[in-house]
This record gives sequence, C-alpha cells and structure tokens, in this order.
Amino acid sequence: MLELKKRLARILAEKSYREGDFTLASGKKSDYYFDCRQTALHPEGCWLIGQLFFDLLKDKDIHGVGGMTLGADPLVSSVAVISHEKGKPLPALIVRKQAKGHGTGQYVEGLANFTEGQTVYMLEDVVTTGGSVITAIERIEAAGLKVAGVCCVLDRQEGGREALQAKGYDLVSIFTRKELVELANA
Repeated sequence: MLELKKRLARILAEKSYREGDFTLASGKKSDYYFDCRQTALHPEGCWLIGQLFFDLLKDKDIHGVGGMTLGADPLVSSVAVISHEKGKPLPALIVRKQAKGHGTGQYVEGLANFTEGQTVYMLEDVVTTGGSVITAIERIEAAGLKVAGVCCVLDRQEGGREALQAKGYDLVSIFTRKELVELANA
C-alpha cells in the first residue's frame, strides 16, 4: 500500500495542493488549500483513493459508505466500485446540502441500498474542524442508519479529529499534511 500512497501523494501534490491565502469552508484562514476533487476526478487518482479507502475500511463491520455532496461524490463512488471488485460490496450514500425540493424531499440519496439500523463509514476529502462531516453524520443518523466513524484523504490536524472524537466518532486518514508532503517528494 505504500507504493499506492506515494502515487496518490504525487497526484494530489500536482492536481490538488495549492499554497497562498485561502478561506476554508470552516471560515478559517489557511496558507494552503487542498482541492481533492481535482484528484478524485482524475482516473488514476480516483482508483487510488478507492483502493486506499477500501484498505482502511475492509476489516470494519460496516454495510456501506456515505459523504456530503459534492466533495464526497467521487470518493463514495470509487469505494463502492472497488469494494465490489474485492468481493465485499459497500454501497454508497450521498448527503445533500439542502433537502431535495421535490419528490421525496430527502437529504440522503442511496437509502434503497440499506436497511434501517445498518452501519456506515463517512468519507471526506479534507477534515479541518469536522463541521461539514458532523452535519452529514446527523443527516445519515436521522435517516435511520448508524455511523461508525469517518475516513478522510487529508487530516489537516486542526481540531477535526478531536471534534469527531468528542461526538464518539473515530477518524482514519490516508494522509496528514506532513505525510502528504513527505510522500509527494519521496
């Protein structure tokens, strides 16, 4: 898996990592920005993310994966496909930012692949404060599922892990910023 992580780190550094002055979704200011969508929408990047997430999740007692649209859409899709290939199918859920304005009016898409009470892991591209993923978790739980924890591509190590742990959720990451920079240059 180390070789896969190195390959992913190089693609992330090339396509998704930018330095400068940025305001993050949390409202925090940062000297770098990580736009994982650029890598998650790249053919090899998507495949690598799916492989590495599946490796982190394969031994967990879960029934699927979910995440907040738009950032998590390619993440949950890549894991769903890889999990099928590996013989441990993990269907995906997408959580809307706004409730659907027509039809069922729901926040969560993909519920037909689950039964009430099943357990999922949430996928996130970047965790800073944990606010976005906590909102997604609340919506998944309101839909009748349980959330075991969160798996992210990058843990910025800026309080998100602690915020999730305070609510009873574990955070597993493919990279921290330091690991990403080190592997991208390896």
